Amino acid sequence: MRERILAPSILAADFTKLGEQIKEVEEAGAKYLHFDVMDGMFVPSISFGMPVLQSIRKVSDMVYDVHLMIEKPERYIDIFAKYGADIITVHVETIENQEILKKIKSLGVKVGLSLNPETPIETVYPYLEYVDMVLVMTVHPGFGGQKYIDDCTDKVAALFAEIQSRNLEVDIEVDGGISMETIHKPLNAGANVIVAGSAVFTDTPFESAKMLLERIKQ
Repeated sequence: MRERILAPSILAADFTKLGEQIKEVEEAGAKYLHFDVMDGMFVPSISFGMPVLQSIRKVSDMVYDVHLMIEKPERYIDIFAKYGADIITVHVETIENQEILKKIKSLGVKVGLSLNPETPIETVYPYLEYVDMVLVMTVHPGFGGQKYIDDCTDKVAALFAEIQSRNLEVDIEVDGGISMETIHKPLNAGANVIVAGSAVFTDTPFESAKMLLERIKQ
């Protein structure tokens, strides 16, 4: 059985306490740290980039899970790898073929491929042999605090079945609207990496992460 992993998203963190909050979620048992990189073009919002990753890489030994919600991601994969990304995820909507996935792998980091809620899950199937993880967006990317889109659960289930049918070792990550009330939906459908932002980075990140981890491990 694949390990179930919590990936707190720093998009929801208090940046005046970022280093402290990262340590809290790591001490709670979270193994991944999720970075939502937005360019204001592929998605409406602008978030953060390489300097943030570089500055906090020394704070933690967690797996740094970098999600590039940007146009022409091939422009930046080298520098994100250089600054400490352990996983680099690009969107299927932004690539033309598998070459960028091969390039990411050649840099010594794991390869992720993401898709938006309106994109058919079959779009990622031709690339499954080239990736370590598929990230199913369960909200429309660009803003935190949205509600989980229930239709995306079926996409997770279909993806899990496809991965199983090919006997591949590919993780399924979900991102968006995850809370204590919704976390069971993607888990039951086959997801094993759970991104959570506002549900973790509350006034008490350690306790919040601990509670979600207990639910994940059930």
